[in-house]
Amino acid sequence: MPIDAMSGTLLRSAIALVPVSALLAYSVAAVVQRRTVPSMLQLVGAACLVLVVFTHVAEALHLFPTMRWGEPDSLGHYLDLSSAVLGVTFVPIGYILERRARPRGGLGSSA
Repeated sequence: MPIDAMSGTLLRSAIALVPVSALLAYSVAAVVQRRTVPSMLQLVGAACLVLVVFTHVAEALHLFPTMRWGEPDSLGHYLDLSSAVLGVTFVPIGYILERRARPRGGLGSSA
């Protein structure tokens, strides 16, 4: 992989780490505060998304070359893919379930 491609992948990974870390921090706070199944789902999903970012960092820095990052049909590819699918699935499911479980207290309520 050329140096320019490596630095581009590393830069994109570093940029992606910011919102994913914020999501992870929010999920940890939700688990500590509520300890519900939906908040646990969000935490697992956020951890999977952090793993996706770390796999891209490892690919850019050529860490663990036996994982063959970026190559089709490699362990690194399937780790990245499965983590992304789980993260993108668990975070919204946890959020939706958490919102449905909360009591309604909108603008028109007299609570």
